[in-house]
Amino acid sequence: MIAELLTASRPLSWINTAFPFAAAYLLVAGEIDAALVIGTIFFLIPYNFAMYGVNDVFDYASDLANPRKGGVEGALLNPRRHRIVLITAFCICLPFVIALVVLGPAISWPVLAVSLFAVVAYSAPPFRFKEVPVLDSVTSSVHFVSPALYGILLAGGVPDLRSGTILIAFFLWGMASHAFGAVQDVIPDREGGIASIATVLGAARTVRLAMSLWSLAALLMLTAGDPAAWAAALAIPYLCAAAPFARVSDVESGAANRGWRHFLWINYLCGFLVTMLLIWSVIRAD
Repeated sequence: MIAELLTASRPLSWINTAFPFAAAYLLVAGEIDAALVIGTIFFLIPYNFAMYGVNDVFDYASDLANPRKGGVEGALLNPRRHRIVLITAFCICLPFVIALVVLGPAISWPVLAVSLFAVVAYSAPPFRFKEVPVLDSVTSSVHFVSPALYGILLAGGVPDLRSGTILIAFFLWGMASHAFGAVQDVIPDREGGIASIATVLGAARTVRLAMSLWSLAALLMLTAGDPAAWAAALAIPYLCAAAPFARVSDVESGAANRGWRHFLWINYLCGFLVTMLLIWSVIRAD
């Protein structure tokens, strides 16, 4: 059971939500404190367990027909575990949420609420935003951008033009990433009666949309000033991973899984490079 629950939380993706929060908070607060530690742990494990666990419970029927489920890209939870997953997700998140509300200013509460709502509404009825084309990519992006915005507000800051530009670029990156990830599931989703941005636009157009969004995110980063502008170059590996599938047919859309597997590791490379940029900016500021 523990192994199934761990798989449900997608360990490979934990860093994608914890890092944006921790980086944003630390840049604003400039120190390590209880709020940073609690928030980082929350967005590292409980948040991901809730997000992906809820998804695996309510997507179980369609995941049965999806050949890539049952590993690092998503668990096939035994239906007997579904209730346990939902209860566990609630129980492990609750103490962290209470602590963050107590520690954080009131201005941060709505962002935390939106972030948690998006976690549930993406997969769970009656919302099921994942079945509303375009809104599915928007909601998925909120999953990753909201921790960064929340980190700024929790630390007592307010987004300015520069940080706002970076957040918008990050939001476009999130939409692109979700859209590209949806391409590989066009056939299973259609067979399962699930609508998505990729089932509506078609595989090739969705890939090209993702590439356009990554490119637009890079252009925005170029306006964010040095050293943030250097991060624009990080769009290149994502574009390279997606480009071979820019003309993929719906029938062959499952082949995009190769690009998606590259994407998972590209995230780690780009995360490392972003960390180096952040360290450089702090050292230069001092």
